[in-house]
Amino acid sequence: MTRLPAAALPFLLIAAAAGCSGPPQQETPKPVKMEYKLSEVASSPRQWTGVAVGSRDRIFVTFPRWSKDVPVSLAELVKGQPVPYPNAAQNAWKPGGDAGTQFVCLQSALADDRGGLWVLDPANPSFEGIVEDGPKLVRFDLTLNRQVSVYRYVDPEVKPASYLNDFRLDLDHDVAYITDSGDGALIVTNLKNGANRRVLDDHPSTEAENVVITIDGKEWKPAGDKPPKVHADGIALSPDRKFLYYHALTGRTLYRVPTEALRDKTMSEEDLGAKVEKVAEIGPTDGMLFDPDGWLYFTALEENAIKRLDPDTGNVETVVQDPSIEWPDSLARDSKGHIYFTTSRIHLGSDETDPYRLFRIDSQPAGQ
Repeated sequence: MTRLPAAALPFLLIAAAAGCSGPPQQETPKPVKMEYKLSEVASSPRQWTGVAVGSRDRIFVTFPRWSKDVPVSLAELVKGQPVPYPNAAQNAWKPGGDAGTQFVCLQSALADDRGGLWVLDPANPSFEGIVEDGPKLVRFDLTLNRQVSVYRYVDPEVKPASYLNDFRLDLDHDVAYITDSGDGALIVTNLKNGANRRVLDDHPSTEAENVVITIDGKEWKPAGDKPPKVHADGIALSPDRKFLYYHALTGRTLYRVPTEALRDKTMSEEDLGAKVEKVAEIGPTDGMLFDPDGWLYFTALEENAIKRLDPDTGNVETVVQDPSIEWPDSLARDSKGHIYFTTSRIHLGSDETDPYRLFRIDSQPAGQ
């Protein structure tokens, strides 16, 4: 298999219209042809998943505890090297340690536009079950470099097999939206008082589909003959914050639901479920991210690619594609609009020796 060199490589947009259905077309114009350049920013011998780009374009990555030898859970990349953040002590959890204050099994990270860095701890190391007091959403102040808030998740908000996977923030409404990929559901967190609600629990939109992910001609069956079922995973908030988009990892269908309905504590599960809309068939995906123009970028696992969807028209375009994009995982944007993504190489298991990579995508209108 060929590998990308560390130097930047040019990639042109492949305009590939996919005839998937979506909401009615709006009048907001979107660019239809862009030019992209892909470059490798950093690599790691240890498996990472989450990436966030904070103020002054500081880059943070998360290392989930999917093995017994994870020396750091949250790190800032300094000259390409991971430095424990905010300190080594908070990253030093071991079985029997303080799950309430230390990182147990960090999965995802997100930087807000108010100088904060947020990290989500499902506290389910190696998917062996939730560690008591461990599930939490933590906010750091990047100016002070210290923890300022923590939100906790207990039964019945999480179940024994829950794995809090990814999240999005709407700070204008003081709410966080979280996917549970271990036991399909969404969790809505009130950031003012810490109250949580588990919604769309076992709803068809949050449940895995009968899909076997196939990458480079090989089916992903890590446990033998039985393919895994990973439920609601990827999540994205529309730029106007009116819709939350989400997708089961082992699935092909992208859904959305009005955020106003998610915030309505009086709405029944039946009524909320009736407001869920099927947006498009986009194939198995892990991370998703909207840009300010309304394009939804998503990781195309089976195609070693990053693609983007116009939810108004259903048009899908390939952004970058290369064999080195092995299980593209999480996406983030910096202050200049560059998109970063990790490769977690989940389908290759733990015996692989090649590094896990962090890539950046630069873009500009074609011909400029």
